Amino acid sequence: RNRIVNSSLQAALKSNPSPIYNKAFANRIKTGNYDDNMKDIASVDWIVEVVVENLAIKQSVFEQVEKYRKPGTFITSNTSGIPIHLMLEGRSEDFQKYFCGTHFFNPPRYLKLLEIIPSPKTDPDVMDFLMHYGDLFLGKTTVLCKDTPAFIANRIGVYSIMALFHLIEKMDMTVDEVDKLTGPVLGRPQSATFRTCDVVGLDTLVHVAKGVYNNCPNDESRDQFVLPNYVAKLYENKWWGDKTKQGFFKKTKDADGASEILTLDIKTLEYKPKAKVKFDTLEATKAIDNLKDRVKVLAAGK
Repeated sequence: RNRIVNSSLQAALKSNPSPIYNKAFANRIKTGNYDDNMKDIASVDWIVEVVVENLAIKQSVFEQVEKYRKPGTFITSNTSGIPIHLMLEGRSEDFQKYFCGTHFFNPPRYLKLLEIIPSPKTDPDVMDFLMHYGDLFLGKTTVLCKDTPAFIANRIGVYSIMALFHLIEKMDMTVDEVDKLTGPVLGRPQSATFRTCDVVGLDTLVHVAKGVYNNCPNDESRDQFVLPNYVAKLYENKWWGDKTKQGFFKKTKDADGASEILTLDIKTLEYKPKAKVKFDTLEATKAIDNLKDRVKVLAAGK
């Protein structure tokens, strides 16, 4: 019963960058399954739900949690964008009092943001404790969010990515070109845009985009959250990134057995060797260390 979760843990421990600070800490992680181990939550102080972004599935898990959770135990969801109040249907008063959203960002070891999203039923003391605990003990930048679709970061970030998904077609650009332009040169991580999508998972991104589209009928930018055809096809193919071994990038081996990263051609949906990206504007930024000065050059470039 633990076969899938055990193999997932081993894959996570081998991934680069590592999700844990020290390999010895892996001994602190215990795997389990819902049939045998749900009863074990009776002895814990904080239960964090991190299942797939599907409200019905989350509600079914919470129904099981409520059977074993002791009163007064924190119960939070790591949802990327499902409204928190929607998860409370059928839950007890104590569950509702101690429930809120705690949205960590992937990979949580490296990304400092932690969104705390209370529902109207969350006890203010619970919210205050989690804001303080996340900041002082987890070393996070804790941000209090309203219970709106996709909260703060994903409402902005997924909008940005979805807008870019549409632009790449209009501007006839490649995945490699976009990641070169939206990574460290802009003061952002090496994973830039498409590599970040592979790390987080295209399935999660699609769920959030659809959630915003469905729950924001009057938003002036709602059309940006419609999936372009190539993204819809990747989702349909289950090319979701690292978790399915291929997405916008695919790791393979060349004829000599050496590892090679291939890049998706969004027009043909075929993988090709990564292409070296060179723009005159990028060349002009190479000697500029100050980010503000660099961005000015990028904005003025062709």
